[in-house]
Amino acid sequence: MINLESRLENIEDRFVNIDTYLCKHEFTLAGNWDYKHGYLDRRLDQERMVWLRIPFLVTKGSLDGECGGCHATIKFGRPFVFRHIYNTGTDKHAAPRLLGALFDQFQAPIDPDASVDEMWIEQARKVLDEVETGYLH
Repeated sequence: MINLESRLENIEDRFVNIDTYLCKHEFTLAGNWDYKHGYLDRRLDQERMVWLRIPFLVTKGSLDGECGGCHATIKFGRPFVFRHIYNTGTDKHAAPRLLGALFDQFQAPIDPDASVDEMWIEQARKVLDEVETGYLH
């Protein structure tokens, strides 16, 4: 994981405004959000292993599945780029389990915090520059 300085850090706005804007830049709300914080992610590679992530805290209201956070205000944290290496093939040691299948849907990552090549760091900075330029001006 590599932290990236950004002019977005500490910016506060309604979630719906930020989400609408960042959606135009291919960001999506990461699945690990809760009522008080979350992440907006953009994949940087076709394999979906290198990501630019912008964390946020909810400062007013809460994110809610009903309205998608339309009444929440969020504050950006420091963006970072990370590489998450996972198995792309099938698990040769998998065995069918009815009850376990409800809980163990995904393979464990090979390396959840792999090193990030300089080209991905530069790509992430380029994306951040585009986002900052459009959002802050």
